[in-house]
Amino acid sequence: MIQPNSVDDSPHDFEAATGAFASGVTLVTIVDGREDIGVTVSAFCPVSMRPPLVLISLIGQSYPAELLGRLDRFALTVLSAGQRVLAGRFAATGRPGARLLLDDVPHHRGKESGALIPDDGLAAIECEVAERKAAGDHLLVIARVLRVDAVAAQGDPLLRFHRRYPEF
Repeated sequence: MIQPNSVDDSPHDFEAATGAFASGVTLVTIVDGREDIGVTVSAFCPVSMRPPLVLISLIGQSYPAELLGRLDRFALTVLSAGQRVLAGRFAATGRPGARLLLDDVPHHRGKESGALIPDDGLAAIECEVAERKAAGDHLLVIARVLRVDAVAAQGDPLLRFHRRYPEF
């Protein structure tokens, strides 16, 4: 058990505490002209059903956050348990573009976002940024759902727990 401390005194305790929260894993993909970018994101949540809104949180100094600071459309894929390798590829530091990372994975371009979408996710939605908000060292993006691209009839989600993708 972690001993109680001030978050200011021990930021690692806060990281450990938030790591104890299991979350689903998504892939956010963005097209910037001819370049395709993607990033693994576990900080995702639905915000509203009417109108349909979602929220993602990105590391504020990251290239994906820079792109969503100036571009409005992206795709979000809810990854399945079988897509652990894909999540790792898009989480790696210094990763190449999304086209290369999806080269051996069936995928298509979203009709609304133009972004690459892997075919075997549990769900895929295309979004348009409605609001951006700097929050600490992250960028929060609230987005309108433009189109539900796919929803799988069955499958298990990929989960992140204590900085890993465990099998439950």
